[in-house]
Amino acid sequence: MSLLERVYSFHQDILRGRYPNATTISDQFEVSQATARRDIAYLRDRLLAPLEFDSARNGFYYTEDDFSLPFTQSPKITLLLGMLNRFGREAGLSSLPELQQLEAKLSQMLSTDHAKLVDSLYCEWIEVESIDTEVFATIVEAVVNRQAVTIDYSTASSTVSSRCIEPQRLCNYQGKWYLLAHCRLREGLRMFHIARIRKAELTKEKITFIPDLNENYLAPSFGIFKGKKTEIAEIEFSGTAAELVKHQHWHRDQQVSQTEHGVLLKLPISDDREITMKILQYGSMVRVLSPERLRDRIAREIKDMAGLYTDE
Repeated sequence: MSLLERVYSFHQDILRGRYPNATTISDQFEVSQATARRDIAYLRDRLLAPLEFDSARNGFYYTEDDFSLPFTQSPKITLLLGMLNRFGREAGLSSLPELQQLEAKLSQMLSTDHAKLVDSLYCEWIEVESIDTEVFATIVEAVVNRQAVTIDYSTASSTVSSRCIEPQRLCNYQGKWYLLAHCRLREGLRMFHIARIRKAELTKEKITFIPDLNENYLAPSFGIFKGKKTEIAEIEFSGTAAELVKHQHWHRDQQVSQTEHGVLLKLPISDDREITMKILQYGSMVRVLSPERLRDRIAREIKDMAGLYTDE
């Protein structure tokens, strides 16, 4: 049990008028008397609890009736805990036992008023995917223990292949789960869509963790399609699209500036598949200035789309 769990239990005993002491903590959580005394000191000195010791009852009580622990009564903390729970559900993890345990703990920890705040929180992500929780649990274990794992992986064209991979980073992007791993079949880093992993089995082989991937591989370019080579895309938005985009965060290194027609967005890309979809959603209110290959791809897509609506 963690420090906060012991402190919370001690706090609850005080509220119930049980006059707990260091022995209460020591016996309940099987920790030393020294640890129990440090827990009580933490409650008094760090959490500013109005603790007093009653010699006659051989236990502690509060001198103020309205004292509450900050992590159980703060609306902001309550909101964050509620968001964590909602995030898990919206990210396809609703059947994980750990998420269900979190929900049960939240209902016990929160007061009635603040539980209402969680009930008042609504989150909705579109295109949320269901994932195999057994596969996900295996992937998490492989990431934490830095072990190689064998997987059966289905591509977008439904071709299934078996391979051994070395997990490096567990990624959640736009509500979907991905695994960045060194693929021994392809002999390089690959981003695996976890919803497409049909089967995952741990091996006993330890792997080498690659440092700095967040900064050197994941963060430098826009979107889920990663790579070392990057270009700067320059995209001009007009009309209502300009008003929307100037308040949006697409990438940490983006630059947004005013133009005669609206706003100019500059950001690094290494693959144009996702940025193409983002651009097309704004229709005639967006124009790609560079790079040339992105302009050409957008032009081809628009031509092909128009062909679907041309009367024969």
